[in-house]
Amino acid sequence: MKIQSLSQLKKLFPKSEYKSATFSSGKYNWKLVIYPTGNEKDNGNGFLSMYVELDTTSPTASTVFAYFTFFVYNKKENKYFTIQDVEGKQFNAIRPVWGFAQVLPLDTFNDPKNGYVFEGDQCEFGVDVMAPLTNWEVVSFPKKPLNPKFSWTVNKFSKLKEHCYTSDKFSMGGGKNWVIKLYPKGYSTTYSKFLSIFVSLPDGGTMKAGEKYHARGDCRLLDPFGNDHMSGKVDNIFSYTTSSQASSQTSSQDWGWTQYISLDKLRKAYLGKDDSLTIEIELEVFLTTTSSP
Repeated sequence: MKIQSLSQLKKLFPKSEYKSATFSSGKYNWKLVIYPTGNEKDNGNGFLSMYVELDTTSPTASTVFAYFTFFVYNKKENKYFTIQDVEGKQFNAIRPVWGFAQVLPLDTFNDPKNGYVFEGDQCEFGVDVMAPLTNWEVVSFPKKPLNPKFSWTVNKFSKLKEHCYTSDKFSMGGGKNWVIKLYPKGYSTTYSKFLSIFVSLPDGGTMKAGEKYHARGDCRLLDPFGNDHMSGKVDNIFSYTTSSQASSQTSSQDWGWTQYISLDKLRKAYLGKDDSLTIEIELEVFLTTTSSP
């Protein structure tokens, strides 16, 4: 807060306070309160008094614990004189104002030779309010599951008529269930000559904003006649917000391949004698991000 004329401020508020415009800090609204001639009611006679006031009309304000630091600019030294509350105070409707009655002696503050009043009659004040965070981003690293593999056998593949088939739910850590989505005739008409496979969070709709699960692993199409399995790497951040960031993604809760394998190659090499195919996924959720509380 920059005061263009300290003498005029004193004339207008000889025994009372001047309040700044409202500013925000820690999702709460505050005001800087200055007593240019001291707050006599708080034993501040002969001193510059400074306070910070919580706007208790704000819907988010009830009782707020906060630390604060006041600043008085010294033009001569080109730095700020600071006075800090190190214990923290509880602001509420009963006691919305906290500060210091004796910030600087008025004899020191008012003398232009000391640098606090400069360029005729100007001065500058400030306050930094720090309210402890109520919401935290929690990054955790789940333990690797004892059995990180899930297999799904799809029978009578050549007779499948539905656009999409979904496996049973399986758990791979991170506290979430997963499924495999299979598109036997492609994810869309553009990919009608391919098998499309996706890994998905079926309960993604229950996720909160900011919640993320970073998963890595392999999705394999097993060779029913030997060990020539086809494999694709899974590496994605599954999150609350849907998007289409790449051609291999349908949303931030689905990740996979629109062209996992051509249907011609699938029929030649990966369909068993009984017209079945087996998909195996090995997945590890190695990092989760959630919000608390």
